[in-house]
Amino acid sequence: MRGAAVNLKDKIAGKFIVFDGPDGSGKGTQIECAAQALEAEGIPVVCTRDPGGTAIGDQIREILLHKNLLTAMDVRCEVLLFMASRAQLVSEVIAPAVRAGKVVLCDRFISSTCAYQGAAGSDVGRIIELGRFAVGQTWPQLTLVLDLPADQGLDRAGRRGQADGARHDAMESRPIEFHRRVRDIFLSLPGKYPGRVEIVSGDGTPDEVHGRIMEVLRRVDF
Repeated sequence: MRGAAVNLKDKIAGKFIVFDGPDGSGKGTQIECAAQALEAEGIPVVCTRDPGGTAIGDQIREILLHKNLLTAMDVRCEVLLFMASRAQLVSEVIAPAVRAGKVVLCDRFISSTCAYQGAAGSDVGRIIELGRFAVGQTWPQLTLVLDLPADQGLDRAGRRGQADGARHDAMESRPIEFHRRVRDIFLSLPGKYPGRVEIVSGDGTPDEVHGRIMEVLRRVDF
């Protein structure tokens, strides 16, 4: 086990890893679990989120996730706002952390825009082109897509909101057919999205999903 820990530390130092997937797939929980596991092995970790993660990005996030604004927003405006937030996040947080040899774990990234704005009618290839302008060469070496059927994920998200009093954001409030298209696009990303994309089942207990994620981190080549 000691050798495996050293190998993992050497392998993922200075790497940028994204956790993504449909609403309710458990990304936030799994980022926390992964960060704790990596830090226990002596690996410095920076956790962030997209959109947001910076003072400028957090203001953009408020616009993007505000239900009343998003219902009137053109999908092209939506895409460009996401990219603006990412440009700042990469410049201010991600790139400096990677240069310092830290592992960056990010809750969503351009993969989310491919899925959500792609489901709203934007061309996924064009989204990736815009992403190259926004983030330059700073793409994740690994994107973990936590997969869950749309109805199951929304049920989880709804129960989470009832438990903590959180409002449903603009993305969660869209029809079930939209969320099914989102899932389909996420599942289609391996091979067309920059960097390695691994699909991980989000079904089961948090510990079970965490085990799958750690197996991927130890197995894959970055």
